[in-house]
Amino acid sequence: MIDFHGYGPSIFQGAILTIEIAFLSLFLAVTLGLLGAIAKISKNRIANGIATLYTTLIRGVPDLVLMLLIFFGGQMLMNSFTDMLYDKFEIDIFININEFIAGVITIGFIFGAYMAETFRGAFQSVDNGQIEAGKAYGMSQTQIFKRIMFPQMMRHALPGLGNNWMVLLKTTALVSIIGLADMVRLASEAAKAVHEPFTFFIPVAAVYLLLTALSELVMKKLEIRYSAGVVKG
Repeated sequence: MIDFHGYGPSIFQGAILTIEIAFLSLFLAVTLGLLGAIAKISKNRIANGIATLYTTLIRGVPDLVLMLLIFFGGQMLMNSFTDMLYDKFEIDIFININEFIAGVITIGFIFGAYMAETFRGAFQSVDNGQIEAGKAYGMSQTQIFKRIMFPQMMRHALPGLGNNWMVLLKTTALVSIIGLADMVRLASEAAKAVHEPFTFFIPVAAVYLLLTALSELVMKKLEIRYSAGVVKG
């Protein structure tokens, strides 16, 4: 039996926190990715330009730099904004960007750019003839998107979506840099306190490995679902 020297419960809570960050970040990333992909394939130059700038900047800046920038820079911007409200309107409020919110926003914002490229390529892989057939049947744009484009797009996007999710899951370890008590930070503090790094870091690695293995099973089931009726040559 592994002796965690009393740190076990806190590291378990850190693992739960890591999972929460991962899934909330995934939700934000998928939302931004879909919006970014739709903007990039649209004929609206402004929307296309904003989406292109977003994906270019995010993919060109290291994740750690963005996390520190959003956490510290975002708080400074909020402080400047609230100071302006007080100076002009005498509205005294304080907005605090805590570590959890900063971590979720940063990871979601980063991977939204990668998801946008994944979804863009998937949308462009949808057979245009099926879209034209939907129009011929009198479907609205919403119906075409829900019944034709989205299911077909998901089939093409799932491999890239799965890869992005795996990387996102491991990227959650970066939140320890901004002081959030996730399982990596707690394991690090425990290892330093008792001088037993393997006792704490091997279980942390096992948790990430377990989450990755479960994610692969889910992705395979989704691929089977969205590939229903597709003849593989």
